[in-house]
Amino acid sequence: MTVSVPATKVIDGKVFAAGLRARIADAVPAFVAATGRAPGLAVVLVGDDPASAVYVGSKGKATVAAGMESFEYRLPPTATQEDVEGLLAKLNVDDRVDGILLQLPLPGHLDEQAAVATIDPDKDVDGLTPVSAGRLALGIPGMVPCTPYGCLLLLQDRLGDLSGRDAIVVGRSILVGKPMGQLLLGANCTVTMAHSRTRDLPDLVRRADIVVAAVGRAEMVKGDWIKPGAVVIDVGINRLPPAEGEAKGRLVGDVDYADAASVADAITPVPGGVGPMTIACLLRNTLVAAHRRAGLAEPEGF
Repeated sequence: MTVSVPATKVIDGKVFAAGLRARIADAVPAFVAATGRAPGLAVVLVGDDPASAVYVGSKGKATVAAGMESFEYRLPPTATQEDVEGLLAKLNVDDRVDGILLQLPLPGHLDEQAAVATIDPDKDVDGLTPVSAGRLALGIPGMVPCTPYGCLLLLQDRLGDLSGRDAIVVGRSILVGKPMGQLLLGANCTVTMAHSRTRDLPDLVRRADIVVAAVGRAEMVKGDWIKPGAVVIDVGINRLPPAEGEAKGRLVGDVDYADAASVADAITPVPGGVGPMTIACLLRNTLVAAHRRAGLAEPEGF
């Protein structure tokens, strides 16, 4: 089913991400000239999860396309905690590597939090180590998780200064919800953190100028939850069961797109909204980490 939404209401993450990636690629030659090497991103994949393998491949291609060095490491599904943490420790001291990304989820027998905590916070381009989370909470420069940072960029592009706006984040994951709340606070919003068990959730959402939905429930946020003129960022990606005659179900977000778009001033589609921003912001984080490690001023405009 095709949903028709006026183009003026659609926040096109594909277009914004393409522009960001182009600016990153334009900034790489100056770094190479100053240091004699390109920024390097190392991605570690443990196991043989097909979706993770696709993501890792996409990240590698995007890294090379931006003029950066891509280092890919694959460990078998039988890898031990010591194997994973030992590899991460080696990458921490590898001068070619400015950013380290451990592709999640890990096989069930491994401790994800312990593995992530092994990563040098200055190379933590996924922004998931305890040190990175602490820096974000304290407002200290550090690595910020890619998806929420991408959401912030889309909001700032649409609205400009976010100061004083009421924002609600529906979802409290360490990947998106919690860091999103911190980023919005840092942008001087008044932030409500909500989740699937929040009482009177629709009423809370109706108060917000900015709605970020990252709860992981297909089309949970309805149009009558949205304040007229609000901006909606839908982080969710869910596949519905196939309808009669369909080979596979549609991809939808956490927001009822057509319903919400009839009320909102602007909204991100699924797919094509937040998704493309994640890899673009991963490249951004790698470029920033490389400059910091080299003692260079951070490039402007990112």
